[in-house]
Amino acid sequence: MNTQKKQNSFFRSTSARMLMIGLLILTLLIPLTYVRSLINERASRQQSVVHEINEKWGEEVMLYGPILRVPYKTYEEKIVLDKEGKESKREQKVILEYAYFFPEKIENEVRLDSDFLHRNNFETVVYTADMNVSGQFNIPDFKPKGIKDEDILWEKANILIRTSNLKGIKDELSLQMGTSNYSFQPIFSGNRNNNFGLILDTLESSTIGISDLPVDKPIDFSFVLKYKGSERLSFIPIGRTTEVKIGSDWHSPSFSGTYLPDDKTKVIDENGFKAEWKILQVNRPFSQQAFKRLPNLDGYAFGVDLIMPIDEYQKSERSAKYGYLVIALTFLVFFLIQTMSKIYIHPFQYLMIGLALLMFYTLLISISEHSTFLKAYLIAASAVVVLITTYSKTILGKLKFPLLICASLSSLYTFIYVIIQLENYALLVGSIGLFGILAIVMFASRKIDWSHD
Repeated sequence: MNTQKKQNSFFRSTSARMLMIGLLILTLLIPLTYVRSLINERASRQQSVVHEINEKWGEEVMLYGPILRVPYKTYEEKIVLDKEGKESKREQKVILEYAYFFPEKIENEVRLDSDFLHRNNFETVVYTADMNVSGQFNIPDFKPKGIKDEDILWEKANILIRTSNLKGIKDELSLQMGTSNYSFQPIFSGNRNNNFGLILDTLESSTIGISDLPVDKPIDFSFVLKYKGSERLSFIPIGRTTEVKIGSDWHSPSFSGTYLPDDKTKVIDENGFKAEWKILQVNRPFSQQAFKRLPNLDGYAFGVDLIMPIDEYQKSERSAKYGYLVIALTFLVFFLIQTMSKIYIHPFQYLMIGLALLMFYTLLISISEHSTFLKAYLIAASAVVVLITTYSKTILGKLKFPLLICASLSSLYTFIYVIIQLENYALLVGSIGLFGILAIVMFASRKIDWSHD
């Protein structure tokens, strides 16, 4: 009989309750891990759907050009041997090579209009880009390579434009060069951009007339491009002076690449953004001309990403990271109430409270797929707070303890929501908040007699 009393006394002791609560918290981490896996699964599904939507609408755009391509002759001497292996004669073989010349200046004014596309519960941002490109070609200089004037095939010169997302081009491309207009046709190249993972294709113009070429004087050019694209728009600064101006209705741009826009001209507000770049030849490590083949310039791209603000799954994932904290602090509140009021709470009741806390995340995910994150968070948090408060009333009896639990849970969910919304100050606010919670717990537990356990 005394042994039975000692066993009952131990299981109701403070040490046993603390051990039991610790084991329950560790047990509840298992379903919490599955909840986080569910969030990641839904986020992966969203990315898959977004990629499929973007692929059909138009993928990200990278553009550089126009590039003046002029063929020229080079000569290779070949020795012909006779039957005895002696030199019998020399033959001169003509090899056709290409020289590539970049513009003296490029000015590109871009209007970027964003839009949202939906499929089921998923959403992505796409854009329509209207580009007005103009500039000038200077007289090409073949002297550094020792190429004679008679070996330059001006009559076969043409213009190249390299770009990704050919299917996103909305209208026929026509280049005005000098006094004439020239059409383009695509030439698949398949060169992969190591920095962005893009495949850039080449658009090649028809042969440029001699009078429209910069043979003895600079020649102006201009063209208009209309794109349907998504995620990113970028350029490569091949002009001796490259100026790009972008105006858009998108309110949360991310400027990416090697060059950032001028801070003095950059404007970002709720109505959209404006940005301007001016890049000089001295700002990049390549010259205005290339012989035999074009160099890989993809690593010098710059532009803008139309990023979605933190989406529902990212917020849900960040919220779930605090699941351990929510469970531990909620159990701590019940433990302190139990210890100070001498009310016995059964382990099964702790388990039910823990499962109710886990239901918050499944409610949050499912509701946020059909509504805004704020509404989903309010509904899920309110449901869980009401459920646990009502349940605690049947356990604790007195009204003041359930009200304390209601206030504690409401404050905790509000605190976590604030942290989720913050990015730059999340760590600072979280650290201060946790310090405050620790101080409150230490103050509340200062009068507990820990000697009778």
